[in-house]
Amino acid sequence: MKIKSILPVVILLAFVGLSGVLMNAREAPEKIAVEPPSLLVDIATANRQPVEFSISSQGTVGARTQTNLMAEASGQIIEVSEAFVSGGFFNTGDVLVRIDPRNYQSAVKRARANVAKAETLLAKESALAGYAKEDYKRLLKLKPGTGPASALTLRKPQLLEAVAELQFAEAELEKAEGDLDRTVIRAPYMGMVLEKRADVGQFVNMGSALATTVAVDVAEIRLPVTQRDLAFLDISKIRRGDPLPVVVSAELGGTNFTWQGQITRSEGVFDTTSRVLYLVAQIQDPYQLLSESEAIPLLIGTYVSAQITGRSGGDLFLIPRHSLHRGKTLWLVDDQQQIQPKDVSIVRSDESFFYIDGGIPEGAQYCVTPLDKPLPGQKVRVNG
Repeated sequence: MKIKSILPVVILLAFVGLSGVLMNAREAPEKIAVEPPSLLVDIATANRQPVEFSISSQGTVGARTQTNLMAEASGQIIEVSEAFVSGGFFNTGDVLVRIDPRNYQSAVKRARANVAKAETLLAKESALAGYAKEDYKRLLKLKPGTGPASALTLRKPQLLEAVAELQFAEAELEKAEGDLDRTVIRAPYMGMVLEKRADVGQFVNMGSALATTVAVDVAEIRLPVTQRDLAFLDISKIRRGDPLPVVVSAELGGTNFTWQGQITRSEGVFDTTSRVLYLVAQIQDPYQLLSESEAIPLLIGTYVSAQITGRSGGDLFLIPRHSLHRGKTLWLVDDQQQIQPKDVSIVRSDESFFYIDGGIPEGAQYCVTPLDKPLPGQKVRVNG
């Protein structure tokens, strides 16, 4: 019984020993050094180039001049111009509306009659004053000791009253003629009817709204600029009367159109809510009415993007935004195809580029491809 219990242990030990002998007899495997995997990247060469900054903004096209056209006389509208419709164009001095002038014509006739009456009275008083002066001279010859004649004797007050009556009558005539002239509503500038509020047959009182009109010789666009972007614009040129060029663009019917304009002024204060300064751009002849060009008109109310020409930035490196790691580190590729980090000095950034003035040498090669968790000295392979 004792031998039977020891036998399995002996057999197990024999197998363990045999396994050890076989393992020691086997040749050791060959060790091969494996290089760490290298990253496949795109590279570019950093070269300085002259940069002129431009500031992006956006806004809505508006009119430089907008007017609420009011009636200056009361009466019934008897005629309107063909251009007196919403969207109708007119020139300076065009007749837009005529109000029934008959009452005002009668007032002019009465005023003219009063002027004629006052002129007759003045002529009569002038003659009587002359007779009174002659009578006084004859009296002095008959009675040399007679005292000086009074103003009333010479009819001076009556003459002054006649002069005043004539001046009053002439003023009334001038007013009546002005009221008659105001029954004709003329265009104050070259423009367009934005909203029509009255028509033929309608009775209007003095001060009634007839239409809203806008001038179309110049369009204006308010463009917001942040305090940070303002540093890249030469605002002092505007104060000196030297406008800044601006290009505005809008997409119409799937096609992008551009118009040239100028920044002519700023509104002078920062908006307390949005912390932006509004610059005002002007576009000449937005509806192309003064030229024979077939260019697309820039309609009032159009939402546009704008690129404002800014200061010169000198010679800078233009690095794509996605190439900088965490917005400050550029990974350079050395002669051993290894990457090394460099912190750069950023002057400005926009949607596409970082503008860098230092931190990397001229002609250095850098990784364009964004790197995920890069390590200094890591090997890379150049794509293509």
